[in-house]
Amino acid sequence: MSVGRAEVQVRPGNEGDLVALTDLYNHYIRETAITFDTEIFTPEQRRPWLLSHREDGAHRLLVAQDVPSARILGYATSSGFRPKAAYSTSVEATVYCAPEAAGQGIGTLLYKSLFEELQNEDVHRAYAGVTLPNEASVRLHTRFGFTPVGTYREVGRKFGRYHDVAWFEKELEH
Repeated sequence: MSVGRAEVQVRPGNEGDLVALTDLYNHYIRETAITFDTEIFTPEQRRPWLLSHREDGAHRLLVAQDVPSARILGYATSSGFRPKAAYSTSVEATVYCAPEAAGQGIGTLLYKSLFEELQNEDVHRAYAGVTLPNEASVRLHTRFGFTPVGTYREVGRKFGRYHDVAWFEKELEH
């Protein structure tokens, strides 16, 4: 599929992507409050996260890869929302784009693919937390039918200041 001027493939993430995915996520740890992780990961530390996502089922990892260069441009996941059994039909959806790929439609492409795949799974709701301010993420989630359900005020502290997190939900139709 073409996004902007690039030819992009969306596919399930695999162990061969571990270093690139870890590097991408570490950028957001070091440079932003988008994630509340504060210590960077090694690929080995990140391996359990990668392995918790499968090619089928409710917990997915999709990557957007530039076809000519094989460079990872971003990823989207659907992960467990809470560990208790009654939450099993709910997922937390997340999308991260490589900094140089932001604003090029990669997040849209990833979410479109992710939600298409989840249509055939026993998933009733998707939730997303957005550290504020982040207008691009709010727009993306709204475009995909997420609605705001509330904001946790000053719930996380990073880079010496407190940050709010807005929560959104999306009903998944089957």
